[in-house]
Amino acid sequence: MLVFVMAIIPLAGGQGLHLMRAESPGPSVGKFTSKVRSTAVTLYGIYILISALEVVLLVLGGMPLFDSLIHTFGSVGTGGFGMYSDSIAHYDSGYFDLVISVFMMLCGINFNVFYLILTRQFKNAFKLEELHWYVGIIAVATIVIALNIYHLFGDFLQSLRYSFFQVSSVIKTTGFATADFNTWPELSRSILVVLMFLGACAGSTGGGLKISRFVILLKSARRYAHRALHPNAAQLVHFEHRVADEHTVTGVNAFFTLYCLLHVISILLVSTDGFDFTSTVTAVTACFNNIGPGLGLVGPMGNYADFTGFSKIVLSLDMLIGRLEIFPMLMLFAPGAWRIKKSIKGGIQ
Repeated sequence: MLVFVMAIIPLAGGQGLHLMRAESPGPSVGKFTSKVRSTAVTLYGIYILISALEVVLLVLGGMPLFDSLIHTFGSVGTGGFGMYSDSIAHYDSGYFDLVISVFMMLCGINFNVFYLILTRQFKNAFKLEELHWYVGIIAVATIVIALNIYHLFGDFLQSLRYSFFQVSSVIKTTGFATADFNTWPELSRSILVVLMFLGACAGSTGGGLKISRFVILLKSARRYAHRALHPNAAQLVHFEHRVADEHTVTGVNAFFTLYCLLHVISILLVSTDGFDFTSTVTAVTACFNNIGPGLGLVGPMGNYADFTGFSKIVLSLDMLIGRLEIFPMLMLFAPGAWRIKKSIKGGIQ
C-alpha cells in the first residue's frame, strides 16, 4: 500500500504528501531519494527483487513454478491465500516452510532497511531500533512457543519449524498456516493473538498496529509515569536514536485510541451473532489486522461462513480500514478532502 501511495503522490502535489503521512504505518515518512517518483521506482525494484528471489528458491526446492508464484505473491505481498485448503501444510516440506517463513519475516521489515543494505549503508541499516524490536519479538515468541508445543511433536526442531512459521505468518499478517494452532496450548495461542495486534514494521507490506507505534506507545506511557513522579522533569520520547517530535507522539496516541475504539465497536456488533468470545474477538482482530485465521470458529482449519451477512459486512469494513489505515479511510468522509480533490481537478483543467 505504501508503494502505491508513493507512486500516485506526484499527481496530487503537496496534498499527496499529507495523504502519504496519513497512510504511512510508521511514525514518519522517509524518502530514499530526493524525488518521490524515484522513491517509488526504488520501492518497486526492491519488491520485485525479493519476489524473484523467493520464486527461484521455491522452484529449486521442487515446487512447481505456478505454485511458487502464487505463494510468493502471498508471502511477500501479504495475500495469504494458498492453492490448497490446508495452505502450505499441503506440501509437508521443511524446506518450503523455512523459505516462506524467512521471506514473510523479511517482508515485515521496513523497506528502508533493504535500501540501506543495497547502498552498502550497513551500519545505518542494522542499528535501526524498530528492526531490533521486530527481530527480538519474533525470536522470543518462536522459542517460547516451540518449548510450549514440544510435547505435541516430540522433537524440538519440528516444534521450532512450526513455531517459526506461524509466528512469521501472524506477525507479518500473511495468513498462511502449516499447523492448526487452534489446538495448541493456551500460552502459544495467547502469544499469537498478541502478535496479531503488533503486526510488522512501518513501511513494510504487513498490517497490524506496527512495531514502531508499539514502541512509541511504550515510551510515551513511560514518560507519562515519569512525569507523574517528577512533574518538573523534562522527559522526551526517543525513537530511532533521535527525539520523536510531539506531533508524532500525539499522532500515534490518537491512532491507538481510534484503533481500540473501532475494535471494540466491531466486537460488539459481531457479538450479536451469539458465537463464543474467543471466536468473536479473534475474528475481528484477524480481519482488522489483516491476519486471516483467528481462533475458535475462524481458526486455521475453520472459516467465516457461519457469520451472518451483517457481521460479514462489519468484518469486511474492518479489513478495508486495517489495510488502508484508519486516517485515510476517515479522509474519504471528510468534506475538506473533497474540496481538495475539486481544487486539484480544477488546477489540472
